[in-house]
Amino acid sequence: MIYPSIDKMLTQIGSKYLLVNIISKRAKEMEVTKHYQLKEEEYVSKKNIGRALEELSKNLIHIKENND
Repeated sequence: MIYPSIDKMLTQIGSKYLLVNIISKRAKEMEVTKHYQLKEEEYVSKKNIGRALEELSKNLIHIKENND
């Protein structure tokens, strides 16, 4: 089972497409920079994709809307 729930994430984001883009960008950023917003032992997931979802669920990732 995926933690946190995708359904809960959709209440924050609103679109599966946007959710996938945000999480994939954050996971790639984690891979390159090795910068995590939580301590290693605070994550449930061992993979960056899961860790990015956890950060989003804890409101550590903020989406800046661009209205160009």
